[in-house]
Amino acid sequence: MVLPNSIIGRINASRILRVFDQSIADWHKEPSSPSGPWPNELRSLLDLHRANFDLWHEEDKARDPIATDAAIAEVKRNIDRFNQQRVDSVEQFDAMLFQLLGEHELPNPAAPLHSETPGIMVDRLSILSLKLYHTQEEIDRANATVEHKDRNRERLGILNQQRADLADCLNVLWQEVLDGQRSFKLYRQLKMYNDPTLNPVLYSK
Repeated sequence: MVLPNSIIGRINASRILRVFDQSIADWHKEPSSPSGPWPNELRSLLDLHRANFDLWHEEDKARDPIATDAAIAEVKRNIDRFNQQRVDSVEQFDAMLFQLLGEHELPNPAAPLHSETPGIMVDRLSILSLKLYHTQEEIDRANATVEHKDRNRERLGILNQQRADLADCLNVLWQEVLDGQRSFKLYRQLKMYNDPTLNPVLYSK
């Protein structure tokens, strides 16, 4: 089936990864800097990537052995907030795909069901992109030992292969969805801990 370029051309793993990699580099230079032009309907992808970027660095702070209890409490609240943003962005992206596909009677309900949604796969690509960036940082660190650099070069090769494999899987899934050969469902995470009506610690107050 031939669908509009607005659907086909923008769900492309290589393009998404280029934006992710550039965004990581930009945000490390200037944390508040925006990334390049990004179609409005895919803005949730960049929001997802930013949430993972912020989560990564908050998780680093959470391991600080000399951090005060107050600092760790603040970090934990930030982690909860960024993780909720990440989950929301995945669902917004998948919901947008369903809306676009529905205009063309896709996904085909008779096709085999894929266990992961495109949004969940993109989330994994985002995290792998962050791992690659920070692994390269360790290779380039001036005061790192030769053994440390070699270990991280080995890790980098594994991460590159994992990301390339997952990117290929995303492209194949998307094409199969467009061809009516594969389907996926919009799965809601239904997180409970941030909902004051579902978390007993919150509603008991």
